[in-house]
This record gives sequence, C-alpha cells and structure tokens, in this order.
Amino acid sequence: MSDAIKHECGIAMVRLLKPLEYYHQKYGDALWGLNKLYLLMEKQHNRGQEGAGMATVKLNACPGEEYIFRERAEGTGAIQEIFSTIGRAITDYRKVEPEAVPESLPFAGEMYMGHLRYSTTGRSGISYLHPFLRRNNWRSRNLSLAGNFNLTNVDEIMSYIVERGQHPRHNADTFIILEQLGYLLDDEVERLYRRFKEEGLNGQDINEAIENNIDIEHILREASALWDGGYVITGLTGSGDMFAFRDPQGIRPAFYYVSEEVIVVASERPVIQTVFDLKVEDVCELLPGQSIVVKRNGSWKLSQIHPALNVMPCSFERIYFSRGSDCDIYKERKELGRLLTEDILKQVGYDLDHTVFSFIPNTAEIAYYGMMQGLEAWLDRQKCEMICEQKDLLTCGQIREILAKQVRTEKLAIKDIKLRTFIAEGNSRNDLAAHVYDTTYGTVREGQDSIVVIDDSIVRGTTLRQSIIKILCRHRPRRIVIVSSSPQIRYPDCYGIDMSRMGEFIAFHAAVALLKERGMEKMIKEVYDKSKAQVGMPKEKVVNYVKEIYAPFTDEEISLKIAQMITPEDCPSEIRVIYQSIENLHKACPKHRGDWYFSGNYPTPGGNRLVNKAYVDWYELTGSH
Repeated sequence: MSDAIKHECGIAMVRLLKPLEYYHQKYGDALWGLNKLYLLMEKQHNRGQEGAGMATVKLNACPGEEYIFRERAEGTGAIQEIFSTIGRAITDYRKVEPEAVPESLPFAGEMYMGHLRYSTTGRSGISYLHPFLRRNNWRSRNLSLAGNFNLTNVDEIMSYIVERGQHPRHNADTFIILEQLGYLLDDEVERLYRRFKEEGLNGQDINEAIENNIDIEHILREASALWDGGYVITGLTGSGDMFAFRDPQGIRPAFYYVSEEVIVVASERPVIQTVFDLKVEDVCELLPGQSIVVKRNGSWKLSQIHPALNVMPCSFERIYFSRGSDCDIYKERKELGRLLTEDILKQVGYDLDHTVFSFIPNTAEIAYYGMMQGLEAWLDRQKCEMICEQKDLLTCGQIREILAKQVRTEKLAIKDIKLRTFIAEGNSRNDLAAHVYDTTYGTVREGQDSIVVIDDSIVRGTTLRQSIIKILCRHRPRRIVIVSSSPQIRYPDCYGIDMSRMGEFIAFHAAVALLKERGMEKMIKEVYDKSKAQVGMPKEKVVNYVKEIYAPFTDEEISLKIAQMITPEDCPSEIRVIYQSIENLHKACPKHRGDWYFSGNYPTPGGNRLVNKAYVDWYELTGSH
C-alpha cells in the first residue's frame, strides 16, 4: 500500500499438554514452547510494530515461587528485545543454579501468550502494551489479558461497571475489559469458595476445587454481553485456565490447532502452519461468537458464547493486513487483480503494444500476478481470433509474429529506502518524500507508452501524488493509470484499523470537492446538522448520514476527481484512476463481506456512531461551516 495504514495487533498462544521434560526428551529443548511462541510472534510482525509483550504461567509452582512472568517492550525491535531479556534471565539463573530443573527456570512454563501492537487510538507507551496483568494473592484470581480488538462503546461499559462499584484506573478499552473480566473472575471464585466451604472443604483442598471448576465461559458470556466492536480476546489465569474468544460478527480473525502435545491460537493460519509444519486442514478457524477454553488439566472445548450475528469478517484482512502466504488469501488477492482486467483494457484503449504494466511494492504484488494472468488470458484470446480469422492467409512467419505478442511488464516502482525527513521543512520535506520511491529507467517509450501500476488500496493519495506519480512522470508516458485492487475507501474504521478520521480519505475530499463545484455545497452543512443532532443518542438509533455526501455521484465521477487531485503540478502525462467495485470485492472474497470502509454498512451499531462523530469532528475542525 502506498499510503501505509496500521493494524492494531496480533495474538499468539501456546499451551503445552505434556511436562517440560517431555519436550526436552523429544525435541532436545525444555523451552520448546517458549521458542514456538517467539516464532509465532515473529511471523506475525506485520500485524504490529509499535510494541510487543508476552506472559508465561507455570502450572506447578510451589507457594512462595513466582508463577506468572511478563515482559514487554516498545519499538519495531520489541520482539527481539523481549526474548533477549528472557534469554539473559534464564542464563543468569543457570549460572546461580547450574543443576536447576527446567520447571524452575524463569519464563519456562506450560502456558504462553504473546501480543503485537499498533496503536489506533493515539495512546502509546509501555503501560498500554499487552498483555495486561491483574494481580492477586489467590492464584485463581490472577488474570493476564491480551487481544486484537477495538470497542466502540467503552463509555457504556465504563458506566455499567462503575455503577456496580468498580473504579477503573483508566478508561482505555483494554483496562476496562481487564477490570470487567477480573471482577467477574473474583465473583466466580467467591461463589465457588462459598459452595465448597459449605461442602466441608478447607485449605489446599478448597483451592484445588475452585481452580478445577472456574466457569470461564460464563465469565466471557456475561462480560461480553455489552461489548460492541471487533475483537479476539485472549487470557491466562494464574491457576491454569487459557481462553480465546472471537466477536459474534467475526470481524477480527483467529485460528487454532490442537494435538496431543500442544494447543495453539494465533491471528493468522499460515503462521501456525509454518511454525508447526502443518497442512491447511490441520488448522481450524475460531468461528464468530465462539471461544476455545483449555482447563488446568489440559482438557479443552469449544463453546458458542454468543450466537453468530450479522457475520462480516474484515475484508481488509484479505486485501492487505494478513500474510499473503495463506492459500485462500493468495487466491483472493490474485482474483482481485484479475477482476480488474476489463476496466484496465478500456482505460488503455486495448492497446497492449503501447502499455507497460507494473505494481507498487510490495503488498500489491499478488494482485499484480492476478492482473497479469487476466491480461495474458485476454491476449491469448485475441491471438487465437486473429489466427482463426485469417488462417488460410497467414504465413508461418506471420503466425509466429502473432504468437510472439506479450503483455509488457517491468518493475517500474521501486521502494528504495525509508527516508527520514525530520530535519526538513516545507518544500524541502516534500522533496525528500518524493524520493521514497525510485523507478527503472529506459523501459518506457517517451510520449508513446502508457503506464499501468496496481496498488492494493488508496487511502490518502499523498504518497501517490508526492512520490510515485512524480517519479513515474520522469518516463514522460502518454498516460499513467493507477489501479486499486480494493474499492474507494470512504468511511472510517472502528474495529482496530488506524482509519478513524474522515479527513484521511481522498475519496471523501473528492466528493466534497464535487459538491462544491456543482453548487451543492449546502449538503455538507445539512449532513452536519443531521449528524450533530444524533450526538448523545443511543448507538442503536444513530443513522449513517455521511452516505449522502457520496450519493449524488457515480464511482467513476469520484475516481475522475481523485485522478485530478493526485496529479502533480507540471505533470506531462494524463493521470487516470481505476478502483475495484464492491461487487467484485465480494466475488473475490465471498466469505469476508465486511466492507464498511467502502460501503458505510457497519456490522455493529457502534460503527454508525463512530462515522457520525468522525464527520462532526471533521466539519468543526476544518471550519467548513
């Protein structure tokens, strides 16, 4: 993607089902599970590069011994920093206790949880890094929590738990969920304590009975009844329960694998496949509204915490965020490129002899392969028709000439380096930004050829205008066609992707510009008035009136305006833009119909409240009134 956007995070969990000595004997490493967690996190580094964290729980620690370990770090090198710290701690311990058994080593346990984070709410710092930890001197009341989520109704949840007497120390959604689940865990332990006390149990026997009978599913069901958003919540209790729970709409992804040795949960399927050398069918998807819970004794089960409701898995996971090594995602991204074939051919007048095709590195590469296959298939049909129509007239040389026709493809856009522009200001800064991308010279015939480059999505268009198009213009082609394998991004996200402000979207600015050009500017104020009137209303009653900003225009009209907006000054070439249609998006990704970024159709009521707020904020901030 030329305009990089951030995903909130990724999760990883490993639950060993055998004693550590088993892994030492079979794999030569008692820290086998810890190493697997490291690989799961590293393979999901694409999901979060602002920070990371991990937690370990030991199942058989004696009283007086630590049984929960946590390590967190900020920055793009957080994973390496965390595991280097863990490595030093283990090495230092072995220096003091050279005969130590594996179970006594720090961070060596049976339960592991890892997390990778991008910030989408503007909150940063190590205190916001998962896993979060709620401590208690009862082992069963300790809770470590991590998740890939964003809730839209934190204010409602906050009010609810405050009314029950809780006093959260922060209003961030992770803190709120931790306190909510922690409160219910305390309540569950207290309920079990009274029950077993009445049955005559005391001392360690009552502790053992409590730890074996905690109803994690009940806790999840009661806590999440109020949640509105996209999430996969994961947790470890100090007494040995592990859980992962996915939202009822299936917005955020989760996958799991179970064997006799290990239970694994992660945000992406190919990550589990790679780390554990598995086939596609070995890894299962956690379904919308479903939880997987592993008890202290290693037994596990799937439970439907809430019925699947208005299921809309995020399509951006397929277009951009998830690893393209997933077999289904790879096919879908290729299909997104192939489905654009006819639109591309129309824009270049079906003249492949004078068109050079390329892609914007690196996430658009798979869609590029699909686009090329579509173009090559079209060209093969043309060759066949030419030969069939003139088969009695063509010489062998002419047939060879027809068969030699090829789609011209070159690597034109090269992401050279990530330039730092902090010492530059104004025009100097823009000039530096223009050199983030470079191009391959001598591949395009000046004034004769058109250039077609495919991107996986266009958010702001800033990098296109300031860098990519400007550098491609050095070839002085007749035309530059920018192709987006996703539809026009028109609406903000509220489920964990860093796209929450209306002013970020070039499609929105294009629609506003068209309203002004056509004397329809009053609609901007009318939509504001309707949206402002909804502030404070229950989320279930809020309507997405922002759709009215786009309603007067066709997709093609907005695309044409975007093309004008991303054309640099003194550009010698005609600039055109092609977007994927929502209809073709659903054809390519039939099981992931979450398209609210493009359609404004949010799967939960909180989405309408967010777009309403985003429009009001934009209107008031820009002084559009």
